[in-house]
Amino acid sequence: MGYEKAMRPEDITRLFVERSNAGDADGVAALYAEDAVLAYPPGSQTVGREAIRDLWAKVLANRPRFEQEEPLPTLISGDIALTSTPPRDGAGARAQVVRRQPDGSWLRVLDQPEFVTPGA
Repeated sequence: MGYEKAMRPEDITRLFVERSNAGDADGVAALYAEDAVLAYPPGSQTVGREAIRDLWAKVLANRPRFEQEEPLPTLISGDIALTSTPPRDGAGARAQVVRRQPDGSWLRVLDQPEFVTPGA
């Protein structure tokens, strides 16, 4: 594939923004495990790397722009980590569960792009 690998859990968010802004759905999908679950579109789930790639191809066709966000502290337990970033509007958060791969890199296994906190 030739894509830069996320060697720290926090790298995934940076790589996601870079690849999304380049319109690279294959590169975005490469950040997900084969069995990953993405909570998108709202109210539903997209399951598996191929389905996630197809979804991102549709989303990125509209050329959205993403901005880098300062990650919140990462929680790591063995080969599993929880990463998150606060949205700029302060409502809700984005959270991902990532898993360390045999080569030491990390991939998303669960991705909650954004959820709104109750009452927000």
